[in-house]
Amino acid sequence: MTERVLIRLSRMNKTLVFLAGVAVVFAGLLLPGIVGAAILVVLVAGLGWLLSRTWAVTPPPMRATRVIILALLLCVAAYKAS
Repeated sequence: MTERVLIRLSRMNKTLVFLAGVAVVFAGLLLPGIVGAAILVVLVAGLGWLLSRTWAVTPPPMRATRVIILALLLCVAAYKAS
């Protein structure tokens, strides 16, 4: 199943996927309290899963950048939840 999801993602329009991701982040930031935090946590979980699947083919500097971005999103989610 994991392979099918990755194949489907690779066939999608990269610009639309990026814009959808930005829209989800903004929704998580703008929605109040626990709802926004939950959206951000689900997004971090999904992106973390995707990063774990593509870790071997991601260049090391990009790995660090992606991990830092995920950590920052998780911190924002924790701040919104409190």
